[in-house]
Amino acid sequence: MAESFAPTARTKLRRRPQRGHYDKKTVYGILDAAFICHIGYVADGHPCVTPTAYWREGEAIYWHGSAASRMLRALEQGGEVCVTVTILDGLVIARSAFHHSLNYRSVMMFGNAYKVDAPEDKRARMAAFMERLYPGRNAELERVRPVRKEELKAITVLGLHLKEVSAKIRSGPPVDDEEDHALPIWAGVVPVQSLAGTPVDDGRLAAGTKLPAGLADLSHLGLGRRR
Repeated sequence: MAESFAPTARTKLRRRPQRGHYDKKTVYGILDAAFICHIGYVADGHPCVTPTAYWREGEAIYWHGSAASRMLRALEQGGEVCVTVTILDGLVIARSAFHHSLNYRSVMMFGNAYKVDAPEDKRARMAAFMERLYPGRNAELERVRPVRKEELKAITVLGLHLKEVSAKIRSGPPVDDEEDHALPIWAGVVPVQSLAGTPVDDGRLAAGTKLPAGLADLSHLGLGRRR
């Protein structure tokens, strides 16, 4: 099995190529550190971009939604997509407006979406999605409140095989012009992190219901805990 994605005309970085990464370890590391993507596609002759949650299983990513969704209906027959994932890591403050930047990790994926049709496959994919977000939650729900057939039918699950993929990463301090380093202007990086707040119940919990222990640590979703 190849350890890297072969660059294509669409994925090869031409400007600042040193920021490009094609190895699967880097790509999968970014995909597994996030859970929101943006899906670019064409619907009714018009370009659209839809943000949605996703999850990775092996060499494919998946997303889901209502069977009536315009995006899912447009893609379920194998429509071409461009899917992007971005994680913001910092604000890069330079000594000139020109050199201000962002530190980030991103992945761009191209391909044709495919529909997960078989009910047992769809159920398995949705179980994997729940496990990705809240480890152990799916098993708890299946014991007390299993997914109903009509609920599964109302959901469309799409996948994308990861074949035409690249990552782009910017890290480190600002890169100022050498002569600007003598200027009395602050420069550096402001780290950025996504934080999860304290869980708030819906006000209708059954007596004795406790907060799941798994919600205390959401670092697998790239979320720190607000202190």
